[in-house]
Amino acid sequence: MRELLMLILLLCSLYAKAQNDRTWQQYFDEESLPEDLDAESGEITYDELSDLAQNPLDLNTCRREDLERLPFLSSQQVMDIMEYRDRYHRFESTSELMMITSLDWRDRERLLPFVTVVSEARDTVPSFKSLLRRPKQEVVGTIKIPFYKREGDKEGYLGYQYRHWLRYTLTAGQHLKIALIGSQDAGEPFFSNGNSLGYDFYSGYVLLRHIGHLKAAVVGRYKLRFGMGLVLNTSFGMGKLATLSTLGRSSNSITGHGSRSEGSYLQGGAATVTLVKGLDLTGFVSWRKIDATLTDSGDSIVTILKTGYHRTASEMRRRRDASQLVAGGNINYFRNGFHLGVTGFYSSFDKTLAPDNGQIYRRWYPAGRQFWNAGVDYGYLSNKFTFAGETATGSSGGLATLNSVSFQASSQLSLVAVQRFYAYQYRSLFSNSFSEGGYVNNESGVYFGVNYAPLQGVSLQVYTDYSYFAWATYRALPGSRRWDNMLTVTVEKGPWTLLARYRLKLSQQNLNTEEADKDDYSHAVVSTDSKLLLNKTDHKGRLSLAYSSDHWQFKTQGDISYSYFREGSFGWMVSEVAGCRYGRWRLSAMAGYFHTADYDSRLYVYVPGVLYQFSFPSFYGKGVHCALNVRCDFSSHLMAIARLSATNYFDRSSISSGLQMIDSSSMTDLELQLRWKF
Repeated sequence: MRELLMLILLLCSLYAKAQNDRTWQQYFDEESLPEDLDAESGEITYDELSDLAQNPLDLNTCRREDLERLPFLSSQQVMDIMEYRDRYHRFESTSELMMITSLDWRDRERLLPFVTVVSEARDTVPSFKSLLRRPKQEVVGTIKIPFYKREGDKEGYLGYQYRHWLRYTLTAGQHLKIALIGSQDAGEPFFSNGNSLGYDFYSGYVLLRHIGHLKAAVVGRYKLRFGMGLVLNTSFGMGKLATLSTLGRSSNSITGHGSRSEGSYLQGGAATVTLVKGLDLTGFVSWRKIDATLTDSGDSIVTILKTGYHRTASEMRRRRDASQLVAGGNINYFRNGFHLGVTGFYSSFDKTLAPDNGQIYRRWYPAGRQFWNAGVDYGYLSNKFTFAGETATGSSGGLATLNSVSFQASSQLSLVAVQRFYAYQYRSLFSNSFSEGGYVNNESGVYFGVNYAPLQGVSLQVYTDYSYFAWATYRALPGSRRWDNMLTVTVEKGPWTLLARYRLKLSQQNLNTEEADKDDYSHAVVSTDSKLLLNKTDHKGRLSLAYSSDHWQFKTQGDISYSYFREGSFGWMVSEVAGCRYGRWRLSAMAGYFHTADYDSRLYVYVPGVLYQFSFPSFYGKGVHCALNVRCDFSSHLMAIARLSATNYFDRSSISSGLQMIDSSSMTDLELQLRWKF
């Protein structure tokens, strides 16, 4: 009977694929809110998904922790996939995902680019010799050539205007991965002016997974995530749309740092071992040099820098001016749906951290030389109901707690609620979790979300999130509030996809924004007076229609934005993306016209780029943006991409300011990428 069902499902999946050949980047575009993502977090998430797409998980050998690396699966969906495999011993085809009831049609479409089914049997405990017998190796090189000069290129920057990076990876199934990345930003010196090592930034690691009792071990540069991220999370964060998909689950992971981001990573070693079934122990240690702005005496750190830019003499002087030691661990128990974990770490700097807290919103920035944080994460998972949470504290004395509860009524309906309380005294140097303000401190709030798929091909996502900030934030004195609401409707019919989204965000800012910058903490007493704060209203809308098949792709999209604070700011943008495949060639083009009153009504639009390249630029003012991508797969081993993009502004004679200023109303870039697999 199962074989007959599998045959029917296989035919259905082949028909569905022929009708809808969408890429994972399209789903990433639809389910991201780039205005809430900082460049570093967005790049980390995008890079992680790019890596998984290049090396899909084998459904027959992957573990629960592997599936939890996907930021759109809920705990229930992960467990249902594992239980299905345990019941039938193996997957014969990815079409069997249709038999897992907690996965609706949209979940399966998102999952397919990241999973595969390998037919041959594999040893559960491979030898080191067998790991290196037939590894997959890949070399990717990329260069960005600007057809313009910034002011810094003429005088100020120590290097040339070209940005380039090189990436090498060796992968042996799901057990071994070795990577080395070299990256150079435009304007940084290359084998000159104080940089004798060539690339400005290198990242490399050796990662082992699932070898006996060893779940994961990494040496080099790496990222960690434990629980809900209140204590330690240097990986991707929990956005509001992602929370709708994951239903607020927690996860533990060790991954290599393979992105070009120079901020959130650790350097040293980490390992997770299984002590007994269900009980895992993780230990890690890290020591690294960090970029920092020091006091005139040089014995204190004013600011920790994470941009990674070393283009000017002053930026080079701040390069690796301080060092940081981090050591800690996690113990986690997972059995019969229950999980309980404890995470803690100790961190110290070689110089005292003494930030400038002259502005009221910086009053509680971490200060000192030694820090510690510890927390407990907990949860329960059943067929319909999931609860997960974490409570943490640290050397600052503050408390942070995040708790989520979800109910999956069926594959068509799921609900999630998230409560958080982050005291303004709480600080963790490596926390990254669900928040409105972007930090795990000075915030309390409640979030409710609903996923509803009433019909095949129709889905609805809606959330509302209310947050309160007891202490001052940037441009807002203590006692401000925000209310964020979003509704997304997606309709898929064969190769066609219609998406409609509306977002309403209400926030509060100072009547006089300079008030928040005064060094006068008495404002904390009188800030509850609503007269000191004005409401700021932001409306954003999107309507897109896309067609996708084996050979053709089209997408027509319209975006609008209206922001009101004292006065209104309106903006809109229309864009068109078209692509085709013919043999070894792939061609795509994008054209968009934007018209906004100012920066407040800016719009973010996904722009297709080269591999491993996160691209969600913002557009404001008046102008057009065009891009042309040409890809050729010369063979299964060699691939090349050329991307030409241009932005022309109608409302200005120069672009940007300072050393980044371009003395022209337009800028054109050419990106070239070559990938060799062997």
